[in-house]
Amino acid sequence: MVERLRDLIIQGELAPGLKLNERLLCERLRTSRTPVREAIKYLASEGLVELLPNRGAIVTPITVTTVREMFVLLGALESLAGELACVNASDADIAEIRALPLPDAGAPCPRRTRPLFPLQSADPPAPGRMRRQRHAQQHLPRPEQPRAPRALHGQSLARALDHAVEEHQKILDALARRDGVLLPALLRKPPRNKMLVVLEALGQQAEQVM
Repeated sequence: MVERLRDLIIQGELAPGLKLNERLLCERLRTSRTPVREAIKYLASEGLVELLPNRGAIVTPITVTTVREMFVLLGALESLAGELACVNASDADIAEIRALPLPDAGAPCPRRTRPLFPLQSADPPAPGRMRRQRHAQQHLPRPEQPRAPRALHGQSLARALDHAVEEHQKILDALARRDGVLLPALLRKPPRNKMLVVLEALGQQAEQVM
């Protein structure tokens, strides 16, 4: 039940700020109120749900402050992963990473691919509020992008992929040199860039409301 309710939130079917109606959730999930209530309490501990005294529960709203906190945390975790990798990765580990194929910019882009670089998929354990913020990050709003002609869209994807491959090559080279200063700095950049995109999207949404 927790997984099903979490998926509804992460996939945006239950939007940030939405009041959770237990009766409707029971009908939708075809279950009784007890497991729904338990799931809501559990997701509140993860930060996905906010419990309001005498007013029920809502999906945790996304604020500018929340976004900044989460991406600062994510950048710190990525950076720490880089520092630890420089110290702990064996030559065999680095060789294995080097052997992983990078995607071809001319190849079709699948909907979901494996991470280009294993360090960036690492999720170090984080207790308390840190762990809850990592969960909450999963339901950040996705900014709407205007549709572009197919040919132009393909060119943009190819350029973006070329840039991503170039950045990951820099990360790999820094790891191979065990550069404990450069590698953490490189790994901080993607979270920061994503933060700017999300903050811009939140700003646009605020303007639309006003």
